[in-house]
Amino acid sequence: MTQSSRPVIRLKPKTRPQAIRHGFPWVYDNELVTDRRTKALHPGTIAVLEDAERRPMALVAVNPASRIMARVLTTDLTATIDRDWLIARLARALEMRTRLYDRPFYRLIHAEADGLPGVVIDRFGEVAVIQPNAAWVDALLPELAQALVEVTGVTTVLKNASGRARGLEGLDDKSAALIGEAPDAALPVPMNGATYMADLTGGQKTGLFYDQRPNHAFAAKLAQGARVLDVFSHVGGFSLAMLAGGASSALAVDGSEPALSLAGQGADAMGKSDVFATRKGDAFDVLTALAAEGAEFDVVICDPPAFAPSKKALEAGLRAYERVARLAAPLVAEGGYLGLCSCSHAADLGRFRAASTRGIGRAGRSGQLIHTGAAGPDHPTHPQLAESSYLKALFYRL
Repeated sequence: MTQSSRPVIRLKPKTRPQAIRHGFPWVYDNELVTDRRTKALHPGTIAVLEDAERRPMALVAVNPASRIMARVLTTDLTATIDRDWLIARLARALEMRTRLYDRPFYRLIHAEADGLPGVVIDRFGEVAVIQPNAAWVDALLPELAQALVEVTGVTTVLKNASGRARGLEGLDDKSAALIGEAPDAALPVPMNGATYMADLTGGQKTGLFYDQRPNHAFAAKLAQGARVLDVFSHVGGFSLAMLAGGASSALAVDGSEPALSLAGQGADAMGKSDVFATRKGDAFDVLTALAAEGAEFDVVICDPPAFAPSKKALEAGLRAYERVARLAAPLVAEGGYLGLCSCSHAADLGRFRAASTRGIGRAGRSGQLIHTGAAGPDHPTHPQLAESSYLKALFYRL
């Protein structure tokens, strides 16, 4: 489709276009002239975005049903958004990952930061899992799946339709195998010397969280001979990495029995089942119970879900992070280490650090902040999009 034949959407007068020109990838519904023609555009339509003076700025994917009404795809107004365009974006992303990782287990596409707005793709060896969280990519899923096979050589491509983002876009929640057949068992994933079991069809998100990889590696440096407590452990993220790093024992705590079962399978695969234990329950309750039992650990890590997923939830979320720190700190032996994590983009590093440090103080402990971590480079940050820099990990010596 030529530029002249594409539909056009326009910024309202007094809406500053500089942010878009400087790389901000979203246009909100209240920033656009939304006449009857614009509102009638089919979700996923590729359109030309113009400023208020009718100067073309970018090709965007439009969804009138979404608060983010337009997502910038490219400032090349002559581009055709097709399989070849997808191949070029995938190849660029793959080139960086193959430099960084010696095995094909990583996040291949991190949405806007990799130039594919609303698209998440995690790779598990011969299997790729796509989370198509925007209407435009939902419409191009067959082309994206074929492009993935062509660029990476994977043999299986799965669609994961779970998650809040698809609902915000008005999309379905039906997961499916797009190419090949979904694995009928969890897949082993090697990372930081540990083995993780990833359930690609029934697990959380795409089956495994790659973003904590560098923080797992840092924690493993603290682990030699240590008694480890891993709270909100999911499939054993920190505890298995620390066992691989020489921990003497690890206890994984989570509210999900299936996740803990996968953690146990990972420990078995590593030959560490004799020094690995699990405890199912609400994390706050378990932390309180462990304190009552007089339990003590050399390293305690707490990696909760997003307590502050939005600005509305920020204050409640910060109180929850403070409470985690307050309950976890008493379990750390003198001279031991406490790792506290947040995946809430609404809670910036400063506020999260303040809440965590306050919680440690209210537990009657004090400590040095020895390391601040973020997501790995396979989760790049879009410089103009704060939401893409969401993960924070603080390590204290108490």
